[in-house]
Amino acid sequence: QVQLVESGGGLVQVGGSLRLTCAASGIIFGINTMAWYRQGPENQRELVAQISGGGTNYRDSVKGRFTISMNNAKDTMYLQMNNLKPEDTAVYYCNVFPANGRYWGQGTQVIVSS
Repeated sequence: QVQLVESGGGLVQVGGSLRLTCAASGIIFGINTMAWYRQGPENQRELVAQISGGGTNYRDSVKGRFTISMNNAKDTMYLQMNNLKPEDTAVYYCNVFPANGRYWGQGTQVIVSS
């Protein structure tokens, strides 16, 4: 059974930083393309960044500010978010890419205040 647990969110001011963590059980990141997604208050869930053996990809609005990575054991994934903006306010989720509906966790809330 796959379980993905997100943590690290919080309230931060514009320009601040947060590091999100995705802890996994029942799945090996190294053989899957993994991703971070987010859903803002009035938006659909969207892909933020993905990571695989081939490298990383980011949505345009976070390029240069966010960095996706994973640990050597391939069971924990991170999203380092710098220079946060109000439009980054959302609930952040991790999942495989393409997303598997059975794997959604509770997410972690990020609020960027101005």
